[in-house]
Amino acid sequence: MEGYLGETPVIIAESAFKDYTPSDWALYYIEKYGGFDGAYHKDWVLDQVARILNGAEITVVKATWENGTENYRVSVGESDQYHEWVRNLKDGEDGPDTYGYEEGIAP
Repeated sequence: MEGYLGETPVIIAESAFKDYTPSDWALYYIEKYGGFDGAYHKDWVLDQVARILNGAEITVVKATWENGTENYRVSVGESDQYHEWVRNLKDGEDGPDTYGYEEGIAP
């Protein structure tokens, strides 16, 4: 988009997101991205929710344009708890690597 000025980090504790719980963030991702068609996009949403519910860090930046348009861009990191959850999921009751786990593709 023309006139893009860039991104500014947002301090979540001082933003509209300050009271968000992990459940709120999970619902945010489902509402914002859950409607995209395609299994790989759905896999990505599920993966982001799994990361959130397993303690991954949330990062927010505000993108701005010369015409005054602004939007928030939220990203989810990783955590040891998330990686352990995926490992345990893949190593199901039937043994190591018996379950396939897809991180998906962002819409």
